[in-house]
Amino acid sequence: MAKGIGGMGNLLKQAQEMQSRMAKIQEELAQKTMEGSAGGGMVQVTVNGQFALTAIKIDATVVNVEEKEMLEDLVLAAVNDGMRKARDMVSTEMSKVTGGFKIPGLSI
Repeated sequence: MAKGIGGMGNLLKQAQEMQSRMAKIQEELAQKTMEGSAGGGMVQVTVNGQFALTAIKIDATVVNVEEKEMLEDLVLAAVNDGMRKARDMVSTEMSKVTGGFKIPGLSI
């Protein structure tokens, strides 16, 4: 029975190590960014690994009061593109820690 307790302690230690590695990766992801774009690069956004929008760049040629809806659509498309890329980056980084194992509550 003592072996069973030792095995449980080892499992707990491994879980704590994984949690520590994941926290470190999350800190690193906050510093990593992905760019999303739309309209052939006329609208560009930057999203970090914590899914925060950190920058928006809009080419002056698409700033037109009469085509406001088009600009809104481009911004939306660029943000969605950036978020998708950031989500893929986070998923890739987290799978390095989890070995591809799906952990409840960590789905991105």
